[in-house]
Amino acid sequence: MTKTSEEWLNEIFPEKSKGIFKLFLGYAPGVGKTYSMLSEAIRRASRGEDVAIGVVETHGRKAVAELASKLDRIPLRKLEFKGTVFEETDVDAILARKPRVVLVDELAHTNIDGSRHTKRFEDVIDLLEARIDVLSTMNVQHIESLGPTVLQITGVQMHETVPGWVMQRVDEIQLADLTPQALQERMSRGDIYPAERAERALSHFFRPGNLIALRELALRQVTQVVDRSLDDYLKTNGIQPAETVLERIGVCINVKPGAQYLIARGSRMAQALDGELYVLYIDLGKNLGLDEWKNLTASLRFAEHLGANVVRTSESKLIEGIREFIREYHITQLIFGRSVRAGWRWFPYLSFIREVLRDSPTVDVHIVTQEPRR
Repeated sequence: MTKTSEEWLNEIFPEKSKGIFKLFLGYAPGVGKTYSMLSEAIRRASRGEDVAIGVVETHGRKAVAELASKLDRIPLRKLEFKGTVFEETDVDAILARKPRVVLVDELAHTNIDGSRHTKRFEDVIDLLEARIDVLSTMNVQHIESLGPTVLQITGVQMHETVPGWVMQRVDEIQLADLTPQALQERMSRGDIYPAERAERALSHFFRPGNLIALRELALRQVTQVVDRSLDDYLKTNGIQPAETVLERIGVCINVKPGAQYLIARGSRMAQALDGELYVLYIDLGKNLGLDEWKNLTASLRFAEHLGANVVRTSESKLIEGIREFIREYHITQLIFGRSVRAGWRWFPYLSFIREVLRDSPTVDVHIVTQEPRR
C-alpha cells in the first residue's frame, strides 16, 4: 500500500505527545524576561515556525511593545468584573488557532473570575496537553516553595505563586540575567517603573542585598532544571549510572506559623536530591486554639500544594510517633525546627532529638531555624 506524503512525514517526524514548555526565569522585574521571550519568538518566526502571542504584558515599556508588534497576536478574551472590563488569555481561541508556538507571559498571574481557569499556569498546561509549545516568563520569587525564603529575604509576601509541580513540567529554562548594579541603573533611569515609584523601589525591594539573594535563588532553579534534563537524557540513551537510594525527606511540624518555612526547606531539599517529601504532624490529644487550628490547616494545605506526602497520626508519646514515622516511611533525612528565642531550652531540645535517634533507623538530621534573625 502506497503511503501518503503526510504519512511519510509522520513516520520520519512522529507527532509529539505534549508541547514543549520553555520558561524565561528572572529574579526581579526589569531583568528582561519578556524581551528575551519575544526575541526568541521572532527568531523562530523568521525560520518559518507558526508563532503567535497569547498574552504579553508590556507594562508600558516601548522596547517590549515594539518587539510584540512584529508577531501575530491572538485576541484576548474580554471579561467584566465588578463593573470593569478586563482582558485575559483566550485559551479557546488559541486552541482553535493552534499555532506551533504560543507566548503566554507572567505564568503566576491570577485570572479574573469567569476565566477558563483560576491561574494562568493552568491555561498553559491545557495548551501543552494540546501539543502546542509554550514560551512563558516568571520571576523566581513566585515559586510557591520559595515563598517563606523570599519573605525572609525581602519582607514581601508573594500572593501570586506557582506550585512546585509546574516547575517539574518545564522542559527548557533560560535565565534572563542582569547584574544587580545594572538593574538598579535601569530602575534609576525610569526604564522599569515611573520615577515616582522608582525611588521607593530602590530603597525597599530593589536593595542590593535583596537582589543578590534573589539572583542566587534563580540560578539554583536553573541548575535544577538543567540537572533534571541531563538525567532524562542519560536514562533515554541507556547510560544512566547505577540507581542510588531514593532520598525521603521528612519534615516534623507543629501548630506554629514557622512550620511552612520548614516545609519549604524540605521541598527544596527534596527537589535538589530528586527525592520524596513527607510532612508529619502528630496529634498528642491536646485541645488546639482557633489560631493553632488555622496555622495547622494552612501548613498542611501548603504541604499538599508542594506535592508532599502528608502524614497525620495520633500518639500519646511524641518520640515514639517520630520513630515510627522514620521506620514506616523509610525516611533518610529528617528536618526539625528550632526557635531563635529558645535560649536555655536549646539543651533539652538536643536531648529530645538524641532520644528520637537512639532507637531509630539510620537517618540524617537537620535542625532549621524557623524565624528570620533580627
